Amino acid sequence: MTCRVDYNDNTSLQWSNPAQQTLFFGDKKALRDNRIELVRASSQELTIRIGDVSLSDEGQYTCSLFTMPVKTTKAFLTVLGVPGRPEITGFTKPAMEGDVITLMCSTPGSKPAANIRWFRNDKEVQGTKELNATGKSFTVRSSLQFQVDRRDDGVAYTCSVEHVSLSNPYMTTEVLEVHYAPHLEITHSLIIPQEGQYFKLECVSIGNPIPEPVLWSKDGGELPDIERMIVEGRELTITTLNKTDNGTYRCEASNHLGTSSAEYILFVYDPNALGQHGPDHALIGGVVAVVVFITLCLIIVLGRYLARHKEGRT
Repeated sequence: MTCRVDYNDNTSLQWSNPAQQTLFFGDKKALRDNRIELVRASSQELTIRIGDVSLSDEGQYTCSLFTMPVKTTKAFLTVLGVPGRPEITGFTKPAMEGDVITLMCSTPGSKPAANIRWFRNDKEVQGTKELNATGKSFTVRSSLQFQVDRRDDGVAYTCSVEHVSLSNPYMTTEVLEVHYAPHLEITHSLIIPQEGQYFKLECVSIGNPIPEPVLWSKDGGELPDIERMIVEGRELTITTLNKTDNGTYRCEASNHLGTSSAEYILFVYDPNALGQHGPDHALIGGVVAVVVFITLCLIIVLGRYLARHKEGRT
């Protein structure tokens, strides 16, 4: 802080703090505070520096020139309270699907009060804000409360603290872990399974924790031919299909939240029988042609009828 005068007859300048304590009188230090230093002292200028400022330093400072009468000028020092690094609390991993959880983000020591924003991945969501004053500073809290489901597993919730004293927001992130019961589906490698072909079924499982192990069965019992029916993890491979493979195949897996299963009905076709469907296709084609012909005839007859009806009216 600098105090200057245009004309001075060697009268000393003085800086005093908001408590009216003298800091410097000319080049003489009056207050024992190692944070306060003299920068320049002359008959026309008194400049001091306050290091490591705190909120208690805020207030009105007075520069006095001890003439008759005493002349003064004042400067108000505003100190910004830098917010503390935010912290997310209130969530214990993992959550179970259907639980209602609360995420709480707090930041202490801001002045003026900091602003807290929430983001679900990159999309902003609204929280509930709370302010608590402690002296001149504020502790700011913001909370989110919601019911989690499997779509929240792995989602990042970010608390962003914005303040005039910060060039970039302070941020902290919590990645949710949600446990949920398994769901299974069976996919297959062939649309029309035929005798002699290589055939694969895969048990696609969704769940957290990952549902395992995967158990395969056929028609409610064990797989009948382990030499041709090979199980590798989630896959069941039948190396050479035949008619005896017809039936209902089932996969089952579980985690600590439940058990799920899926079924696939396999019907193995005779490739020779599939090749004899030509006459059936010809018959269907003939029927379609007849239907089209009859439709055209009806349109022609209807058109002539309407034309004659119109001539009769005129």
